[in-house]
Amino acid sequence: MTKLKFLGTGTSQGIPMIGCTCQICRSNDPRDKRLRSSVLVEFCGMSILVDAGPDFRQQMLRENISHIDAILLTHNHKDHTGGLDDIRAFNYLEHEASEIYCESYVKESLKMEYPYAFAEVKYPGAPEWNVHLIGNEPFDIVTYKNKEKIEWKSNVGYEHISSGKPLVDKTARIVPVRGMHGKLPVLGFRFGNIAYCTDMNSIPESEFEKLQGLEHFIINTVKFGTHNSHFGFDEAVAICKRVGAKNSWLTHLSHRLPNHEELCRILPPCIRPAYDGLVIED
Repeated sequence: MTKLKFLGTGTSQGIPMIGCTCQICRSNDPRDKRLRSSVLVEFCGMSILVDAGPDFRQQMLRENISHIDAILLTHNHKDHTGGLDDIRAFNYLEHEASEIYCESYVKESLKMEYPYAFAEVKYPGAPEWNVHLIGNEPFDIVTYKNKEKIEWKSNVGYEHISSGKPLVDKTARIVPVRGMHGKLPVLGFRFGNIAYCTDMNSIPESEFEKLQGLEHFIINTVKFGTHNSHFGFDEAVAICKRVGAKNSWLTHLSHRLPNHEELCRILPPCIRPAYDGLVIED
């Protein structure tokens, strides 16, 4: 079974937006209070986080999350990476580095945003990350039973430091889904029968095969009409209908869309707006 919890379903400024007095930002419906987009997925016995934006700390505390096996990054924009410094808490409690999976251009961006995390000599308390490079091909996340028997080397991955081989504990096969965020290539991810795609305004024709047979499909939209780097409302609905999942969910929503209740009224029954705290299972 795969379980996904929406930690945040808002666009880059969240809802309410600072200083805004529009009807959506003043809504009393808790489903209209949206932190920056992120999800936590329970898959193959692992806890996998997708994106760690500026609300990462608040999301971890609100959901009482005390362990993450891996963090997948869809792309390098600040609303999806701005909370990575707070991974230090997990480093401190678990006495080991956190595993981050991203594309090479995302890693290069992280080096500029967080140079102290990549320094050869780090000051005490700096974030500890093992960064795994991924692309558009399926990849495995692996956890180990005796991780103390191996060490991480950035150029080769994990390497034995004794004759005792590390025992694989769990393995999760992840299927990345390529999309375009304007001119920026980004990744969505398929976990079993749930696929999460955010910050896209187009999906290459070749990628739709990866989205067949889904129980749940999640896609972004920010407004009616068109947008230069996100799906418009009608475009997102059309993508959902084409994918044909049993259930589709809209995320990365902005205050330029109606409130949750109105969205439920105007959407087809199989397509619904997600909200912070929602849990779905396949």
